[in-house]
Amino acid sequence: MVALAVLIAAIAVYKSVWLLIFLLLLVLWLTIKGESRFLAIFVLTSGLLTYFFLSINHLREPSPLPSTFPITWSSDYKINGQKLRGFATTTNGQKLYVVYTFSSEQEKNFYENTTLTGMTYSAKGELVTPSPSAHAYAFSMSNYLTSKGATGVVEITNWHYVGKRTSIFTILAEVRHKMKKHIERTFPKSLVAEAQALLIGVQDQMEDELQRAYQKLGITHLFAISGLHVALMSWLFFEGLLRIRVRKEMATVVLLILLPVYGVIAGGAPSVWRAVSVVELMMLLRFFKWVLSMDDALAISFIGFVLLEPGVIFQIGFQLSYLATASLLYSGIIFKQTRTWLSRSFFITFVCQLLVYPLLLHHFYELSLSSFFVNIVFVPLFSFIILPFNMIAFVLSYFSLPLANVLFAGYEPLRNWLTEVIFYMQELPWQLWSPGKPSIWLSCVAMLSVLASFYYLEIKRFRKAILILVIPVIWIHLAPMLYNETKITFLNVGQGDSIVIELPFRRAVYVIDTGGVLRFEQASWKKADSPYEVGKQVVVPFLKGKGIRTIDIFIASHADADHIEGAEEVLQEINMKEIHVTPGSLNEPLMDDLLREANKRHIPIKEKMKGTSWHVGDTDFYYLWPDDALYEGNDDSLVLYMQQKAFTALFTGDLEQYGEQQLIKRYGPLLANLTLLKAGHHGSKTSSTEEFVELLQPQLTVFSAGLHNRYGHPHEEVVQRFVSRDLVTWTTGVNGSIEIRIRDNRWSVSVNEKGLVQ
Repeated sequence: MVALAVLIAAIAVYKSVWLLIFLLLLVLWLTIKGESRFLAIFVLTSGLLTYFFLSINHLREPSPLPSTFPITWSSDYKINGQKLRGFATTTNGQKLYVVYTFSSEQEKNFYENTTLTGMTYSAKGELVTPSPSAHAYAFSMSNYLTSKGATGVVEITNWHYVGKRTSIFTILAEVRHKMKKHIERTFPKSLVAEAQALLIGVQDQMEDELQRAYQKLGITHLFAISGLHVALMSWLFFEGLLRIRVRKEMATVVLLILLPVYGVIAGGAPSVWRAVSVVELMMLLRFFKWVLSMDDALAISFIGFVLLEPGVIFQIGFQLSYLATASLLYSGIIFKQTRTWLSRSFFITFVCQLLVYPLLLHHFYELSLSSFFVNIVFVPLFSFIILPFNMIAFVLSYFSLPLANVLFAGYEPLRNWLTEVIFYMQELPWQLWSPGKPSIWLSCVAMLSVLASFYYLEIKRFRKAILILVIPVIWIHLAPMLYNETKITFLNVGQGDSIVIELPFRRAVYVIDTGGVLRFEQASWKKADSPYEVGKQVVVPFLKGKGIRTIDIFIASHADADHIEGAEEVLQEINMKEIHVTPGSLNEPLMDDLLREANKRHIPIKEKMKGTSWHVGDTDFYYLWPDDALYEGNDDSLVLYMQQKAFTALFTGDLEQYGEQQLIKRYGPLLANLTLLKAGHHGSKTSSTEEFVELLQPQLTVFSAGLHNRYGHPHEEVVQRFVSRDLVTWTTGVNGSIEIRIRDNRWSVSVNEKGLVQ
């Protein structure tokens, strides 16, 4: 109860003081239950003291930085391409997210082959505002900084080395770095990522394709150092000491000292420190002949974590680690009802996955259904075969590399075969349930239903347990399909286009373009190991967050990278019924990836031109352009006209002056007094001509253009054509993702789902 009070207080510090009402409700519930008055007062006092302590000591505004300031690096940093990013602290204890750009390949090589932890630099730079998230379901830099306890982002323009602070942490960081490099030198290339993840908690070299396969199967946690992992290593070490005739008391003392050391070397993830702290507490108290239950040790560990670093409550790893452990601790009665190891393994996986499913949906918008079954096999496989092998091979590689290579020669083919099996399994249908992100209140209902179902499982009322579980699941699944309005969302994909059209009750979903990154030639050392992908990192999270599982029509307006480069990534994650392209564009090299992926998934690709139309409910769609099959670039963009009662919209791709003139000639009366215009070619000087704007007089014009893009889109002269006529314009790069909602003859606009603007 004290841990729960501390959690409520910590959330109230970051979100709203009004959340302390839940602290009062908790105390009221304890009183109604008949708990002692002392416990109720102690819980209330603990929560209030936590609130004031965290408010005073941990929430601070970023201090202005002087022209030159010292920073000392932590162990939490990464090198990707030309950029070094990570966390460092100033002399006054302020934690910052630091970004530094390497000036040469030699400088990059130096930092890749040494550890920055503890290094102090005198730096010049400035605090910058964190980039806003592309939309409500995309990565949020501000939230990430909060979860890490950082107060701001600083971009370094220049620095010079001052010295290195020597401490136990810097020494261990050096050991960890050497272990990482040793694994890279001695292990076969195909086994490096696995060994680094399992032994020292480094996942930098995990291939994206393999990581996604593990996510689909719901076994990503196996590549993280877990409580079972720490417990196994502790047991092996402890038993090893006993076998060499070390006294039990001395072995306990040695283990108490070495466990925190291992926690640092293993990367210090929340799951690691949770396991280490609980084991330390249990062993320490038993050493002094004191009795402490496992759940109390977990609660003390939780409280200590939150008081030291309150922002950690927003880290998904922290939330899952403590919640999953609690589910196992309080489900003993359920496990005792099983008679075989197979049924017990299933119930352990079932209970654990069930309790965390609302949390997984909140963060990832999907749930692996296969995880309920594959974990029965993969958890013991990783825990008792793969992990011990990596430990033995790692130790052996120091003493006898030839002997270690003999082990690798036998193990590597088997491990590669297992990877092939994993890839095969993740291709099977119905792997994922993707209902979208539930509302907070619906997530709470789902969590309460899980807790209630556990109670009915304990008393063997299985039908009630199933019923109480299924009702919220059905509700979550159907919720995105219950709204009676059309939504048009212009996604902030940077310098590019991506538009999502959702018809009422999800009768149909259309996506126009997927954005993309214009890639330029650069030196190999500058290329990022994990390049930014708009389709994967912006469009897919939006679709999944909305619960969009199928795109009825994907419209590739034309073959430009900033419109269709991300299409392949979307196609790999979201089902599409058919794809529309402008005639002749399939011959362009930029369409190759989309064409190959569509053929692989047997999705029909249809060339469309003016004259094609279709009707769904109260909404009509027409292709107005192009009028021939010869593809010549921007002016052959597919132009879509949409009409829903009095609301009209025109989506023009990268249409320029010639195309606009043709639309005026052929469809002048139809286009007059338009409601919504997606301005052609991101608002360049070659589009949105005076004559075109004068005819359309759109009530709202959206420019899909990146913030501070190199092309100067939308051009000031173009924007002025709209402003001079008192026409409203919005730009995705400036305003964020823009959503238009249409119902009957009324429509409204919201930006990143915040604050409706009529």
